Amino acid sequence: MFTVHSLAPAILFCVVTMLGWGSWANTQKLAGKTAWPFELFYWDYAIGVFLLSIVFMFTLGSMGSSGMTALENLRQASHWSMAGAMFSGALFNIANILLVVAIDAAGMSVAFPVGIGLALVIGTFETYVETPKGNPVLLFTGVALVVVAMVMSALAHRKLPRHTGRGWMQGLVFSVVAGLLMGFFYPHLVKSTSPNFNTAPIQPGYLTPYTALFFVAVGLILSNIVVNTIFMKAGGKTYGQYFAGTMRLHSVGVLGGVIWMVALTLNIIASGVAGPAISYALGQGATLVAAIWGVVIWKEFRAAPAGTMPLIVMMFAGYALGLILIGVATL
Repeated sequence: MFTVHSLAPAILFCVVTMLGWGSWANTQKLAGKTAWPFELFYWDYAIGVFLLSIVFMFTLGSMGSSGMTALENLRQASHWSMAGAMFSGALFNIANILLVVAIDAAGMSVAFPVGIGLALVIGTFETYVETPKGNPVLLFTGVALVVVAMVMSALAHRKLPRHTGRGWMQGLVFSVVAGLLMGFFYPHLVKSTSPNFNTAPIQPGYLTPYTALFFVAVGLILSNIVVNTIFMKAGGKTYGQYFAGTMRLHSVGVLGGVIWMVALTLNIIASGVAGPAISYALGQGATLVAAIWGVVIWKEFRAAPAGTMPLIVMMFAGYALGLILIGVATL
């Protein structure tokens, strides 16, 4: 299977993760501009994640001399490893649907900083406890600065006239719940993956990164049958509407899932060198990327009153400094 063995490509993979995780939601915004409901968009997103997991498992996961091939790993993997990875996918799926709802209600520049910011704090702490790697002072100081940036984002968004009502508050609540749930998906993924997979043989019963990600995708799509169906019923959407969608609309959602899965794959590969906590924390710099998309491209602060700009500047400064410290923690 394909792995990396030095810090430079691992950090590069984390940066690509940050860009991917912070950008996939633009596909939802694009689909929403044509009145394509998020419930229907999300089916295509889940399909994109699942399809790419299969492609990676039988390409990157089955080439090279490291570890073992995907089929060899599937034959020796334990039920608890497979179940753990599937639980990780289901947990992420529930959190991500709530995040998508939050984006729909409050915009990218508040849903991502609040939801993913909370996920960063919880996931980084739990993952570091399980696999302590890197400078903890620099790592958690960086995480603290990201939390400050998250608060600045919420305060800045609260000043917008159109985000002072019930819809904005619902978006904020969904963001918080999504972040609390999402913070636990990555540690469960790491627990199912063989330790030191890039330098040591795959341990009996454990999964390679690629088979683990396949089971994450299985858990995601299976849980989606239940969870997204509930959201569809609540929103008055039908499967007939989904199948009536154009190829362009479906391809946008699939593209969103592909972008997210590429990012997660590179992140888990990078964790073999950088350590899971630092790899995850750097990847969750997606909050900065999403905030830039929200502010610069989607103009979510165009109606901001006087006094909002200092909060936005502090938000970006907190993210930038936090990510720098997290990156330095690997040295």
